[in-house]
Amino acid sequence: MKKKWAKMFMASTLLAGVLAGCSGAKESSGSESKTIKIGVNLELSGGVASYGESLENGIDIAVDEINKKGGVKGKKLELVKVDNKSEAAEATNGAIKLTSQDKVTAIIGAATSGDTVAQAQIANDTKTILLTPSGTSPNVTVGDNGKLNEYVFRTSFIDPFQGIVAANFAAKELKLNNAAIFADSASDYAKGLAASFKETYEKAGGKVVAEEAYVAKDTDFRATLTRIKAKNPAFIFIPGYYEEVGLIVKQARELGITVPLMGADGWDSPKLVELAGADALNNTFITNHYTSEDPDKNIQKFVTTYKEKFNGESPNAFNALGYDTVYLLADAIERAGGTDTAKIKDALEKTKDLSRITGTITIDKNHNPIKSATVLEYKDGKQVFNTKVNP
Repeated sequence: MKKKWAKMFMASTLLAGVLAGCSGAKESSGSESKTIKIGVNLELSGGVASYGESLENGIDIAVDEINKKGGVKGKKLELVKVDNKSEAAEATNGAIKLTSQDKVTAIIGAATSGDTVAQAQIANDTKTILLTPSGTSPNVTVGDNGKLNEYVFRTSFIDPFQGIVAANFAAKELKLNNAAIFADSASDYAKGLAASFKETYEKAGGKVVAEEAYVAKDTDFRATLTRIKAKNPAFIFIPGYYEEVGLIVKQARELGITVPLMGADGWDSPKLVELAGADALNNTFITNHYTSEDPDKNIQKFVTTYKEKFNGESPNAFNALGYDTVYLLADAIERAGGTDTAKIKDALEKTKDLSRITGTITIDKNHNPIKSATVLEYKDGKQVFNTKVNP
């Protein structure tokens, strides 16, 4: 995998270096353009298409609203979309196309951390803003070398915060003193959450009695779940994506595992209920970015708009994150005075107390938003608000 990534990034670096040349920050599409081109690089097909589709819906609503109000600095937002097919290599190809051919000012996406990291070097080299709505791994904005990705930002909180929230919820709210962890071994997202959960849970006095792993695309988890059950955990933390988690929850309940199960925003898809079944999801919890049940008037306005557009469907957190990401970017372009990407970058870095649907956003030194997290509980297949946790 390391060799594969190295080759991919080397190729993208060479091309990006040619594109960037010796110029400073770019002003996309020329100053005479009547639109501001925004790339959208999302998982619109493949393993996590549900996330990409949800983000796309939120993005579309926000762009429609902004354009109806006259756009940003008198220019309409123009979306240029690519499907990365839930694959890192395709995300890289999409970023190359958007920067070299379409000359976008910014790229929104990807949904997942890995598909966002695959674009980071291209964004930095071409001085293109890359803004992920939901990539939560720390290495999205700060690389494994500890260096800040200068042009990369995010709208979501990061994995360690979700792991901390989940661990404290298990230890302090549910008052359970032993737990198991069952995580996707191939996912940076899942590994980051698992590590953060374990560290925080043990500091809170809890004991991790079992640590097991699965691989994405697995479908039969019974043998591993049987080993976990034998350790008698009072709680099981399952960081991962809905495609596998739905089957894990279903099979866990079939094996007689009745203890609380918990994950993070990777669970948040309508497909989860289809895969697991509503009954199996009872007594399960997730950390998430928002809930449509929040009485805040701005949130309820968004919920009403979304339901009107999508046949009464209630917006999930990915819908809200996609929506907020457009407004975060538009606010920065407005304060930057145009499409000079260095100025937009500086404006994003100075974002403070921007009130949005998924929380009030202040960007920290690592390009991460400081914002609250929500704990939701599944009851009969529906997400129900449980509690809210501030940073």
